[in-house]
Amino acid sequence: MHIRKLRLLTPGPTPLFPPAIRAMSAPDMHHRTKDFIEVYKGVVADLKYLYGSDNDVAVFCSSGSGAMEASVSNLFTPGEKVIVCQAGKFGERWTKMAKAFGLQPVVLEKPYGEPVEPEQVEEALKVNPDATGVFVQASETSTGVAHDVESMGKIIQKTDALFVVDAITGLGTMPLDVDGWGLDVCVGGSQKAVMIPPGLAFASVSEKAWKKREKGGNRYFYFDLKAHAEGGAEGNSPFTPPTSLMLGLGAAMQYIREITREGLIDNAQQLARATRDAALALGLELFAKKNPASSVTAIKAPEGKDSGLVVKAYRDEFNSIIANGQGTMKGQIFRIAHLGYFDFHDLFATIAELELILAGIGHPVDFGKGVAAVQKVYAEAAGK
Repeated sequence: MHIRKLRLLTPGPTPLFPPAIRAMSAPDMHHRTKDFIEVYKGVVADLKYLYGSDNDVAVFCSSGSGAMEASVSNLFTPGEKVIVCQAGKFGERWTKMAKAFGLQPVVLEKPYGEPVEPEQVEEALKVNPDATGVFVQASETSTGVAHDVESMGKIIQKTDALFVVDAITGLGTMPLDVDGWGLDVCVGGSQKAVMIPPGLAFASVSEKAWKKREKGGNRYFYFDLKAHAEGGAEGNSPFTPPTSLMLGLGAAMQYIREITREGLIDNAQQLARATRDAALALGLELFAKKNPASSVTAIKAPEGKDSGLVVKAYRDEFNSIIANGQGTMKGQIFRIAHLGYFDFHDLFATIAELELILAGIGHPVDFGKGVAAVQKVYAEAAGK
């Protein structure tokens, strides 16, 4: 084959929204001019729409992990006890961050592929009434598992502990009632559902979190939540912002407003459901037995096969990039993403390619069966 388009099918970075690319290619704009100040203010307002929240929003020039770190360094002090829900590589990151800033993490660990249950959080808070925070991933991207953030939030709201949620892949792929469920900090990132390149992180911050910050946090300078939240509301970043990314985010958010926040979430959920149905139709096993995420679907490799064979075949045969498993799951699972600028056209091709790849590595395939499963979900969603 001659023409081979490169396609990202990973849970970050994700495919870019074309008008955002054009916006990022605009002539240089100085960040202290009136024009850019209006752009910055507009982006902050748009992010509040995406969050569905009246909480303040801080925007950082970093990957999503920068906003995760800011939530730890700004709101907690060395020696404080916190509860960490650890069910994958990114839950492990919360644990590492807590230790790095001198906190005492009580780790609620579940095997990869399983979620931490709200009842475990409730029990941990009873046993550790002095815990000042609970950390969790809304969507654990490494395993394709979603956490029951709503139930956790309702439990944590009854305590003085802050609820800190890494929603980097959850934002825009699953319902998140930030205010109603008591998400005191909710972290997002630009290379996920909002369809622009890596480089921006954002966090919504509740009044409860601000009050705790007044009691003193860890050491920080650049990652100052208050400075970025207050500055962003006025269109003035405390440090030089990535102007091109802000322009791109503004264009992407305009599109999200057009299709609506709910439409963006439904798109991811329909694609995820279709992918799960297709995998099962092809005789494959899903890695997440409970609470599968809508940001990414983790699929077990055929028995006796290394998932790297599937990942490699996607790249070599179709110039498509999917994700292997991480950590101990490398070689065991492969992951196909659904967040951001993905549609059913992408998925039809992705599953057709998967059928060919599976046949090529010796897995029995009834051609068209996986694609038919996707078609069925599409037809139902479209009312056909």
